[in-house]
Amino acid sequence: MKIILRFFAAVLLLSVLGCAPQLTRNADKNAYTPLILISIDGYRADYLQRGLSPTLTALAADGVRAEALRPAFPSLTFPNHYTLVTGLNPDHHGIVNNRMINPVSGARFVYKEPATTADPNWWGGEPIWVSVEKNGQHAATMFWPGSDVAIKNTRPSYWRAFDGKITPDERVDQVLQWLDLPADQRPVFLTLYFDQVDHGGHDFGPDSAEVNAAIALVDTALQRLVQGLKQRGLDQRANLVIVSDHGMTSAGRDRVVVLNDLVNVDNITVESAGILAGLAPKPGHEKEVENALLKPQAHMQCWKKTNVPIRLHYGTNPRIPEILCLANEGWLIGTQDVIDDPKHHFSLGEHGYDNDLPSMRALFIAHGSAFKHGLVVPEFDNVDVYPMLMRVLGITAQPNDGNARTTTSMLRVANH
Repeated sequence: MKIILRFFAAVLLLSVLGCAPQLTRNADKNAYTPLILISIDGYRADYLQRGLSPTLTALAADGVRAEALRPAFPSLTFPNHYTLVTGLNPDHHGIVNNRMINPVSGARFVYKEPATTADPNWWGGEPIWVSVEKNGQHAATMFWPGSDVAIKNTRPSYWRAFDGKITPDERVDQVLQWLDLPADQRPVFLTLYFDQVDHGGHDFGPDSAEVNAAIALVDTALQRLVQGLKQRGLDQRANLVIVSDHGMTSAGRDRVVVLNDLVNVDNITVESAGILAGLAPKPGHEKEVENALLKPQAHMQCWKKTNVPIRLHYGTNPRIPEILCLANEGWLIGTQDVIDDPKHHFSLGEHGYDNDLPSMRALFIAHGSAFKHGLVVPEFDNVDVYPMLMRVLGITAQPNDGNARTTTSMLRVANH
């Protein structure tokens, strides 16, 4: 059965791409080989097995697929998207949560409020698009957290601020338009971002018909991209790296840890809540709060930031509050006033949990002139994606937390 499935996957890809000539070391080094990093937000690794992603399945069969991609902790959107393009864990690049507070200035970072995220001081490290621009080349970002910010006084040559009203097909068309620019203007590195699968997971749950519809919608957009590459003669030269930032699990308002039942909430500042609660005891109440929370809890685990498990690579950044509480899978953490607020929306799907959970596992597929054919590799950490991307671009990587050796087996040519 597996042989039959592989055969049909190969036939499907060839019908879109045409026959693939073997890349050799004597290939034209001046050929345009753009690298396109594609994120399908919230696409859990096992969604690929639902039979709703023929384009992704074909690309994986003809390229490289990982059994899963382990997100950085916390398994949230902004921290992980920035990890993918810096190779740094959130503890090191500074985007430690979707919501955070600067402990010195008191400034707030709220991922859905661009006015709060525009300060470059939030964004540590050097994302790929900055390195590309510093290298005298062009980068283009069709949505990516941080790409609208002047990090190190640099933005991509071409970028679009996030707008959820822009359809998947329109996003693809923008990328194709950038590829059509004159040779001295076209980008060598591009990003493309889809949020529909994540929204479906939050609003309806990971096992819903709406998630399945979103999976199919994004796959159709990817087919449009592949066809557009073929029309431009880039189908065998462009390199596509398709990832997600995290997975998704079922949740709901019937599974909430109420902080008021455990501690006097007047004595803490709740810097973040939901899956990963960041709590700062008010002066004089440190011991009281610690005694209340730093003990076995039914549906969450709490630590002082200095005692977070080493495997999570989290807890040293000053933006991380003194006490962290991580909900068990499917549970949430909140205060009674939020729970009682009729305007508060409880999602049916959530992420942000322990990154070792299978439900948090993400997607990784790579296809193109730089990558081998028909290879499946074991699960690996998403910090390892960055050094591989920099190697494909031929640009020296910045200091990072990734391991370049992890992805060496994926690459076809020595000079990649």
